[in-house]
Amino acid sequence: MKIGLFPMMILFAAISFLALTSCGGVAPASTTTAGSADTSSDVEPSSSSGNLTDFVLKDVNGRSHALTDYLGKKVILISFWATWCEPCKKEMVQLQVLFDEHKDSGLMILSISMDEPETQGDARTYIKQRGYTFPVLLDTETQVTNQLNPRRAAPFSLVIGKDEIIVWEHEGYVPGDEKELEEVVLKALGLTAP
Repeated sequence: MKIGLFPMMILFAAISFLALTSCGGVAPASTTTAGSADTSSDVEPSSSSGNLTDFVLKDVNGRSHALTDYLGKKVILISFWATWCEPCKKEMVQLQVLFDEHKDSGLMILSISMDEPETQGDARTYIKQRGYTFPVLLDTETQVTNQLNPRRAAPFSLVIGKDEIIVWEHEGYVPGDEKELEEVVLKALGLTAP
């Protein structure tokens, strides 16, 4: 079967867009060039309280955080990232702004590093140098990543309402995505946009 040039160009463009949606799955060997473009896409929320399993992870300072510490008490934004993912680093700046503005209203951000054991030291250093104040957790055995982000997309975020239902999932990051995220968070908090 022959495929014409125009349909091939459309197919190539579609595949390229999907490949650049986020940093993708497993970390590249030693570079961040492939798939590090700033693009994003919404994913249909797929979980509810019946599908959320408690987890306990240590943060970069060695303190333990359990999902149940916050579940049902706060709106929880879980963000998966890695030091090899440039869009993740850009998003984290915006997450800090969001956290600073809404932590007193009931927002908790749990940022989960998907760095491999050999690069987890880099994650600790990166977070401490930038002074992020929301908990940055290390998923050393990839248990939480396998549960909530099995495709290992980076960045990948989800918002859990106080009713323990996942209300929003989003893969990738482009400048401006933080506006949609803030709208989702404000709605989950029962607040109106400024």
